[in-house]
Amino acid sequence: MKACSSIKEIEENRLKVRVLLERNNPKDGFTFIEVLVSLALVTVVFVALAQLFALSIMQNLRSHEMSNAIFLAQQQIDYLRTLTSDELITFPNTQIGESNDELIDINQDGTIDFRRLTMIQPSAAVANAGFDVLILVFPPAVQNVDHSELVAKPERYKIRAYIHTIITR
Repeated sequence: MKACSSIKEIEENRLKVRVLLERNNPKDGFTFIEVLVSLALVTVVFVALAQLFALSIMQNLRSHEMSNAIFLAQQQIDYLRTLTSDELITFPNTQIGESNDELIDINQDGTIDFRRLTMIQPSAAVANAGFDVLILVFPPAVQNVDHSELVAKPERYKIRAYIHTIITR
């Protein structure tokens, strides 16, 4: 008898477990609210990733622009270092194509990429042997702004490169 009662008990327990499992695991799938909540979470994640991607692209473009501006300033300094004292005193010599205010198209596509200002004056720190050189590189948006205004307030016009150095002879 005990064997039968234990088999009955086992069957009853199995039935109870099955009923409990069916209550806790409905076969109807997700509810509409669960689907809406999961879609909202996925949307928030994708929007955040899209903003991060856009910010990354903008930072890369700015970094590229800054690198080009610094290169242009350094290129001008390298050129000025090849000049003699007499040539530095008379800079810019328009007869040979020099300019102290240049609109630069880096990639030759017809669009101005930068504006480079070059100012040279005899150095107060190194008497009779040196020149103070200031190179300012601006974005193309300031191509119509007055030269003196750019020199007076370069940070107002989003300057991309500012190099001040001394060239000695």
